[in-house]
Amino acid sequence: MIKTLPYPGFPTDLQAPLMSLATTIPGISVIIETIFENRYTHVGELRRLGADISIEGNVAVIKGSKKLMSAPIMMSDLRAGASLVVAALAAKGSTEIRRIYHSDRGYEKLTDKLSALGADIKRVKGGTF
Repeated sequence: MIKTLPYPGFPTDLQAPLMSLATTIPGISVIIETIFENRYTHVGELRRLGADISIEGNVAVIKGSKKLMSAPIMMSDLRAGASLVVAALAAKGSTEIRRIYHSDRGYEKLTDKLSALGADIKRVKGGTF
């Protein structure tokens, strides 16, 4: 279980990428978001990739280890965008992520950095990965 809290607690900015990671880990993970009401905007897109996530209020329950599958998805904000990139890299097949301008606001040369780590990621015409 992870519960977001003000510093020095678990940072809300890491909640979305951690949720994407949790979809790939066997078992049940619970995330409680206590900082921002609308911090689960990425959940719908993770579900499009096949993630098993249920939300009730500020509590997210993630049933992990299900293989994620490619699907067209869309970023809604910077933090959600980071989580979708993590999920897309874990998904089987080729995933198109739209509205990547959100990630450009916070992550300089993201495609170059991920490619250097071995990711098969490309920026294509029209503002998508």
